[in-house]
Amino acid sequence: MDSCCTCATLLPVSSTDGRRLQCCARFVCATCIKARRIHPPSQINNQLTPDLQSNRRFATYCPYCQVSTSPSPLPQGLRDPPAYTSVPSTRSTTTAVATPPPPPYSPCPTSKTGRDDVQKTAPEKNGSEDILHFLDHDHDTITALSLRYHVPAPVLRQTNNITSDHLLLGRKTILIPGEYYKTGVSLSPCPVLGEEEELRKSKIRRFMTSCKVADYDVALLYLEQADYHLGAAVGTYLDDESWGRDHPQPRLGNKARAGKREKGCRRP
Repeated sequence: MDSCCTCATLLPVSSTDGRRLQCCARFVCATCIKARRIHPPSQINNQLTPDLQSNRRFATYCPYCQVSTSPSPLPQGLRDPPAYTSVPSTRSTTTAVATPPPPPYSPCPTSKTGRDDVQKTAPEKNGSEDILHFLDHDHDTITALSLRYHVPAPVLRQTNNITSDHLLLGRKTILIPGEYYKTGVSLSPCPVLGEEEELRKSKIRRFMTSCKVADYDVALLYLEQADYHLGAAVGTYLDDESWGRDHPQPRLGNKARAGKREKGCRRP
């Protein structure tokens, strides 16, 4: 059973009225070809009169495909719409382009630039000893020491276990590898401030650590009284602490404080 493509009216199977469209195989009934209602019917003399419009063009024209079977008065240059045929796929017509196979899934060799540079520049060890260099933090850096001793900077960091260059400020000495520096003479063999000054500061730190004293002036006082003899200074400090515990300082009680408070508030 067919239906009209314009008014959607079901048509009987044996119906021959109408037109079968050749372009899309749809069906247009004879009623739509002769007349077509364009809006609701109007009432004239108490009678419903349908408002119809002639659609003779449906006899030679498809409203869906917009294709006419008769000569059209349209201007020249307009082409007919494409036919309803399947377009051949382009995959079958195109030739397969030869592509190279993907690379194999083999692990790439990893290269560590820092260690490779160290291994390339490392000379043969001849049993030479490392050299001790006392640091002057106003001038000494990893780069400066590398240039002065002709030692690669990664080698200096690896020998002294320095992960960051700013950690050099927390050290007083640094080792220069002997296999790179053949001269064997340190450019800074002594402390910058002198050995006596370094020894004095070392005793002050040891006194503060042994006696658990956080005040630098107290540690300096006891060491100066003992002529920087560490054992005597520590013994004197411990004796003073023991005597202070045995002889606590007397404190004023609450009554004395209350008496002072009342005396201060008394009128003259």
